[in-house]
Amino acid sequence: MAAILSVIVLGDESGYEMGDVQKTKLAAIEAEWETQPAPAAFTLFGIPDQKAQENRFAIQIPYALGIIATRSVDKQVTGLKDLMVQHEERIRNGMKAYALLEQLRAGSTDQAVRDRFNDVKKDLGYGLLLKRYTDNVSDATEEQIALATKDSIPAVAPLYFAFRIMVACGVLMLLIIGASFWSVIRNRIGEKKWLLRAAFYGLPLPWIAVESGWFVAEYGRQPWAIGEVLPTAVANSSLTAGDLIFSMVLICGLYTLFLVAELFLMFKFARKGPSSLKTGRYHFEQSSAAIQSAR
Repeated sequence: MAAILSVIVLGDESGYEMGDVQKTKLAAIEAEWETQPAPAAFTLFGIPDQKAQENRFAIQIPYALGIIATRSVDKQVTGLKDLMVQHEERIRNGMKAYALLEQLRAGSTDQAVRDRFNDVKKDLGYGLLLKRYTDNVSDATEEQIALATKDSIPAVAPLYFAFRIMVACGVLMLLIIGASFWSVIRNRIGEKKWLLRAAFYGLPLPWIAVESGWFVAEYGRQPWAIGEVLPTAVANSSLTAGDLIFSMVLICGLYTLFLVAELFLMFKFARKGPSSLKTGRYHFEQSSAAIQSAR
């Protein structure tokens, strides 16, 4: 019980910090296309449309997102459209930074060049987003800048649904564990078969939540390998396709064996039931003891 509650509290704190340092990820997982007046509404359900930059069939809870994400009623949650405008400006500054860096690498000792570079170097990573479309970053076309701007935010729909799967798993675990905790306190845990079934069928929930959370964390930081410094498109290593395939096959094979062993053990001991512990506390042990006494 303490474990699931602590994870929920830490997750809320992480989401609050995300609003300060990863605004694009926050806007993406909430499919927040527009900057709403504070406090923003929370989209409980919708189908994000990346092309139209809107949510279809949206069901919203007024004020909830602003209160949850900013813990205030007067701070805005910046929408993806406004973030893309900011990113375009940073891409243009990044083009300047790239051109100035080339001059410095060529051996320029002009202090004015270094000063201008220092003014825009924080946006160099955004300029490198253009590397996907041209090697001549400093002379990129308007079309290439527009494409790089679109790349500056992740695909929204996968993040939106992965985040909600993670939260749904957390809520289900809280309900199951909470009900189990209450039943244990009342010494009635063995009387509710539906709760035992729920606990058993809920075993995959932590893994689903972890994988969904991992996806949100990693996919949500795209297009960056290092946030606002190194784009994923230019962060490739020297590993060959064969190296990657071998690693993936080895890892997947190993963890598949672990999964088979774990499922075997879980089903084996679930069929035996708690009476196999021979503590004298469970139903079938008491029945056996009564039969033996009668004899």
